[in-house]
Amino acid sequence: MMPGPLYDLGTSDDSTGPPRPGPFPDRLGVTVDDPREPHAVIAAGPAGAGRAGVLAALLELDAAMLAVPAGSWLVVRHSVESTRAAYVPGYRLPHSYRPELPAVGPALARPPRRVELSLAQQLLKRFPLVDTPDTGSLGPAGTGVLLDALGRAGALLFVIAADQSFSAPELNLLAEVARAPVRVFFAVTPGAGGWAAVPEGTAATQGSGEPGGPAVDPVAVTVEAYRAALLAAVPGLADARWFPILDGRVADLTRALVAWASEEELRRSSLDPPEVPGAYGRVPVLAEPGEWSERLDRQTRSAARRIRQHLALELANLHLRLVQEILFGVGCAGLPQLLDRELEALSLLATAQCDHAVRELVDDAAGRLFGVPLAEGVRRRINQAIRWGMTDHTTGQELERAMLVTSGAGVTGLTGAAAIDALSAYPAPARTEVLPPVAVALSGGCWQHWRTPGNDDPNDARAWAQRALREIELELSREVSRRFEVLRLSLGTVLSDAAEHGNLLA
Repeated sequence: MMPGPLYDLGTSDDSTGPPRPGPFPDRLGVTVDDPREPHAVIAAGPAGAGRAGVLAALLELDAAMLAVPAGSWLVVRHSVESTRAAYVPGYRLPHSYRPELPAVGPALARPPRRVELSLAQQLLKRFPLVDTPDTGSLGPAGTGVLLDALGRAGALLFVIAADQSFSAPELNLLAEVARAPVRVFFAVTPGAGGWAAVPEGTAATQGSGEPGGPAVDPVAVTVEAYRAALLAAVPGLADARWFPILDGRVADLTRALVAWASEEELRRSSLDPPEVPGAYGRVPVLAEPGEWSERLDRQTRSAARRIRQHLALELANLHLRLVQEILFGVGCAGLPQLLDRELEALSLLATAQCDHAVRELVDDAAGRLFGVPLAEGVRRRINQAIRWGMTDHTTGQELERAMLVTSGAGVTGLTGAAAIDALSAYPAPARTEVLPPVAVALSGGCWQHWRTPGNDDPNDARAWAQRALREIELELSREVSRRFEVLRLSLGTVLSDAAEHGNLLA
């Protein structure tokens, strides 16, 4: 008896759970949101737009409370007890300090990836607020990190001043967001020039200029001019809402954000019901499933090789960008910030590629064994069994490992979920994927080395960057190979038990 027909194993037979395998992710972008992710509002915008003032008005507190080191993300959550903690790569526990102090906190070897501020504010019961670095400082890698977070959070609050205009990178960012299921809100602040400023190249006017003519509201004119200028470049944002911020009044913006949060919470809850198809019951195996085990071995090796090759190409391109920035851009002092952001984006991309490959392997191997596309509940049962089995096959260091680049251009590591969490600019909930995330960052010693005035030789920086990226490539290659070997053994054990007993035991 031959195995039954295989349908599109990359498409789930129900709408619950995270997206099923699609095209191989070769770049970071806005992905379809997982209903199990908590929704949030992420604020972004150029420097000098008054974003901290808008967020402070929303939260009804002093803007100095929202101060974080340059390049760090700020996550504001609800809590009965007010706390503030800095998550620094290389530390297993966050650095806590009193939230009533406007200062960033104790002296740290390197800036934290994120700072979490917990406050007893009513608005935060509806959604967390996340502030990001200025869009002008993000660069391509930071923009990719922002897009990835937006896909998980669900909403973008873009703050711009009346005397500013949208830059090309900002328009590219908004164009990417416009193609995704992300709700966008714009807040326009007066800026240094006040409401008389209108973006160049727009058709908006200040009125007829005739004596006794109708009075024109400069605020409405400015906001409409901005909207017209943006829609000319990004027509997909026609549904975005615009809010002028007058004298710090944000009542209309608050109501709009709360309304979105209520709708988003209901939408995500409906996509992930308490029980999903296939969560219980028998899953029989085909009488003659074929050579699924040999196919699994080949596909596992092929998936690991493809990811290693893609990461090697990304690191080669990264080396070229670093050399260019060392010679003509940020220089030696700016090397740590630039490289750390690039490694953060590379970590997210490698994680997405590993997750994609695991979904394909599970869907294909299990689909051939059971003869039907996997229901989401069956897939979750198999994934849980794989995670349990991986602890029996793991040798040496644990799979949950944060990799840190040292000042000597080497790579060291810390194990544990807390060490990995310290490397996240945007925090993630309890992970449901099979493999832990890939996490790479610069250690504090590396940061301090290139911030020292004496270490400012571009040739030394280029040589150090080349050695460091080579060590990262070797370490990532070993890590990917080890992870997929453990996955092959664990998945093979789960499916072998099912084939022996004629039914999924998970």
